[in-house]
Amino acid sequence: SRILHNGLVDGVVVASIAMDDPIIQSLIESKMPFILIGRHPTEDVNYLDVDNVQSGRKATMHLVRLGYKRIATITGKQSQVAGYDRYQGYVKALQDSDNPVKPELVAEGDFTEESGYKAMQRLLKYKPDAVFVASDMMAFGAMRALRDANLRIPEDVAVVGFDDIPASSKTIPPLTTVRQAIVQMGSLAVDSLIHIIETGTKTTQKVIMDTELVVRESCGASKTK
Repeated sequence: SRILHNGLVDGVVVASIAMDDPIIQSLIESKMPFILIGRHPTEDVNYLDVDNVQSGRKATMHLVRLGYKRIATITGKQSQVAGYDRYQGYVKALQDSDNPVKPELVAEGDFTEESGYKAMQRLLKYKPDAVFVASDMMAFGAMRALRDANLRIPEDVAVVGFDDIPASSKTIPPLTTVRQAIVQMGSLAVDSLIHIIETGTKTTQKVIMDTELVVRESCGASKTK
């Protein structure tokens, strides 16, 4: 709070926040220019994000089209917009393809590898044949849990992640995932904030960037279902 009001900062870029994070209200009250990397439900807040709902739907629909029937998901924290939105994309894909959303096939993580491992362990008793994981770090944990259970990827359980961090192409097998332009997002956020500061514009800046589904071996796309 002191940093926001000491007059030494011209603007702030904020990344990865919870929906109810008090920093947002503090920034609004400070009248300081700021931009979020990640959508926020508060109106009239500047942000830059990918369409997490549509991206989650795209990833899940890929598994639907490959013929999987018991598609599970490991979500991010539902108190965070990205976690909530990616889960909504999963739900939308199942609804759009006339597949039931089964609560036992949904496990919440916190975007860490260990939470992905534990979530996958919980899901295994319900025998999923595929899983959409809301971050690559959690997907790494899920893949480790599958290996520890002597299950093959993708023959027994297919896996799709989200982020396309550099290690995702090096997993065994390589991870199918949603690529978002993280570096470009950071750069664009800074450019947008500078524009807001220099022009004094009061128009809310909301920028949505595209994602790409990067198909590798973990989803089984190269195998006949």
